[in-house]
Amino acid sequence: MTRWWPALALVVMLLLGWAVGKSSTPVDDWFQGFGDTPVRRLAVIADARVSLALAVVVLAGACLQRRWWLALMTVVAPVAGIAAVRVLKPIFDRQKGGGLAYPSGHLTATTIVWGLAILAAGAAWWVVVTAVLAVASAMLGVAATFHYFTDVAGGVLFGSAVVWAAAVIARRDLSGDRDSPAASAG
Repeated sequence: MTRWWPALALVVMLLLGWAVGKSSTPVDDWFQGFGDTPVRRLAVIADARVSLALAVVVLAGACLQRRWWLALMTVVAPVAGIAAVRVLKPIFDRQKGGGLAYPSGHLTATTIVWGLAILAAGAAWWVVVTAVLAVASAMLGVAATFHYFTDVAGGVLFGSAVVWAAAVIARRDLSGDRDSPAASAG
């Protein structure tokens, strides 16, 4: 695993947030131009209900594989990611439509859950391709509607750092440490 990715993703996410400030950029405005087109429908991919449904499938897959650390991360990582986003949003204080916008919690959660799906599938090529297409499509849909594009980019950066941390923890399932998280705590 590339050890430097989470630090780089977090630094770039922070720098992007400070660089764009509180207003939109020309790139953001370009994506907002798709708001009245069918592209806006792609935002459904980042809907919380879709992410929850995928997380349940990933959790079931992890449990069927007896990968208890991955199962735990499937529950903890999305919640921790969204909790962290709720702390970060007031720090950046970027507004869109009357709400805090940066980084996008929608894309943070979408990135985390699809990243966990990749882990559960053992990085099968078709899951990686599906995840990349799903996250990219969600970015387009959300950037055309209720977030700026730079918000969704920040969410993907932050979500990928959370997935990396979850992967490090879930790797315990593959290292011969097959104890469940509950047994390890006691």
